[in-house]
Formats: sequence, structure tokens, C-alpha cells
Amino acid sequence: MIQPPETIFTDASRVSCDGATGIRSNGTFKPSALGHPRVWLEIDEKGYVECGYCDRRFVLKGGPADTGAEQAA
Repeated sequence: MIQPPETIFTDASRVSCDGATGIRSNGTFKPSALGHPRVWLEIDEKGYVECGYCDRRFVLKGGPADTGAEQAA
């Protein structure tokens, strides 16, 4: 069975993804051993954005796509 893509909840509407680590919207840099080129993504009115490389989903906390699942995790 294929695992669903990872979902990351964030307070920032602009996020970066390199496929190897969690969200890095605080400006720190850590090189990735595995993954994909770093891309910057903007969360829009849907309340989430998905990375085109790895399908990781970034959900804005308190936004329209935040279903409260993060509290259960």
C-alpha cells in the first residue's frame, strides 16, 4: 500500500521544501543528503500548498484546510 504524502502544519504562508527535512521558514540552512532542489512555495486562499517534487503538503494553521488533525497527531 502506498503511504500518503507527509503533511506539515505551519504558521508561515511562505515555506520552502527540499524533500529531505521539515519546513525551514526561519532562514536557517542545512544541506540535504537526499531529496530534491529547494523550492519556495506560497500558501494561497485554499490554505495549503503541495510540493511539485515530493507531494509534501504544507497546511496553514487556522486556515481553511486546517481540519484540526494536527491536535490529534
